Amino acid sequence: MRHGRIHIADEIEPLQDEELWTGEEDGDHAGWHCVRTNPFPCPAPGCSYVAEFMTAAHLVLVWQERDDPNLLRHAGRAKEVGRNPRVVNYESAFGPSASYYAWEAAGRPVHGIRK
Repeated sequence: MRHGRIHIADEIEPLQDEELWTGEEDGDHAGWHCVRTNPFPCPAPGCSYVAEFMTAAHLVLVWQERDDPNLLRHAGRAKEVGRNPRVVNYESAFGPSASYYAWEAAGRPVHGIRK
């Protein structure tokens, strides 16, 4: 397993004319897997959102397989920064979700994307 680097930006500037990425998936992710963590705030200036899962654009990232290498890599990164990651089964009560691979295909938006 390779070690990655985590870069924490001092300030993240929203894109001009942004809209929140919604994932735009119709699939039900019940039974998929996600990474629960200690609460951490959204790094975008002025955003009060606090996440308790690995998220992208305030959507819980989910993986179909519990041992997906990308899920394990992201959980490892969360562990490196002290977020106490735990792989759990996703439930709709956790909030809106997006598959990790749909997020990647959309260009890995963090908070918002250009229209």
